[in-house]
Amino acid sequence: MTSTASTSTSNAPPVVVPGSGKNIVINPLQVGSTLSNGTLCSSDGQRGNPVLECIRNVGKEFGDIIADYQVGRTTGVLYLSLRYHRLHPEYIHNRIEKLGHSYSLRILLILCDVTEHKDVIRELTKSCLINNITTIVAFSMDEAGHYLSTFKQFEHKPPDLIKERTEKDYNSVLRNALTSVNKVNKTDVETLRSSFGSFANISRATSDQLQNLPGFGQVKVKNLKNAFDKPFRNNATTTLLSASQTQPSQAAASTSSMAAAKGRSNSNKDSDDDENVEVVAGPSKPRQRPPREPSPDWDIELGLDPLDVDDIDIPPRPPSPHRPLPTDPERERSLAAQPEFDIDLDPN
Repeated sequence: MTSTASTSTSNAPPVVVPGSGKNIVINPLQVGSTLSNGTLCSSDGQRGNPVLECIRNVGKEFGDIIADYQVGRTTGVLYLSLRYHRLHPEYIHNRIEKLGHSYSLRILLILCDVTEHKDVIRELTKSCLINNITTIVAFSMDEAGHYLSTFKQFEHKPPDLIKERTEKDYNSVLRNALTSVNKVNKTDVETLRSSFGSFANISRATSDQLQNLPGFGQVKVKNLKNAFDKPFRNNATTTLLSASQTQPSQAAASTSSMAAAKGRSNSNKDSDDDENVEVVAGPSKPRQRPPREPSPDWDIELGLDPLDVDDIDIPPRPPSPHRPLPTDPERERSLAAQPEFDIDLDPN
């Protein structure tokens, strides 16, 4: 019994307490989790993951952790293969729920091993944004292992390490300033410095003096002179600014012109009824209306006296022309064939 127990103990994975060592702590076994339908889901952890062979330059050890990989005291990584995610879409959501707020920096390392991956990664990104998790996509095992190794190597590095290193001596500042001009390289900067001595003398140099230097052609000299002589604000920017400033003034001018035209039209209607001019706002010319016919003369006293019919001259109605009835030959023949009756004849 003792030998059997010792053998089983030696075959078990070495579980250590996560500390602040130089090794990446790996979760050997994933703790079983209950799904929404009540079934128990448990699978092997990261012990047989091929990505372990791609983790280089750092040590590896197995430990009892919640995440798949612990690359720092406050950094945990969940590993997910999109091919496995298609078969078990509920797996990663259960892992995120169990992870909770255990780490200050939570990372989801996605291995993109399928062809159609845009929609899947979009949905995973939404879930990570909600749960404050950083998403990193790797397209190969080597890339995923390189990410894990870099996270561990830069655990205690200051943020200034990944910043751009800028030297503050005169020659470095001069080199950075002149190499920003198109076609000018570091060799050209050394030529300019040795020939003219200072930045002020370089800016005052003429085109002929620059063309006499080795390595300076017409294009390079033109670019350098444009950088020194031309203003920093180009014509396109000036045009945009002037257009934005003139738009409010044009709108105010159009509003005032429309109000003035409306006032003139109202004054014309009130002053003169015979000549009415319709003013149309806009670039079209005013349209002239035809004059109105004069009103007839009315006798006001005529309406006060009683109406006398004899005093009103009513013109006679013209006679209507006589229209002959249409003739029907058959009707005339039937009337002619009927016998004539004598009303005075006594029927007795």
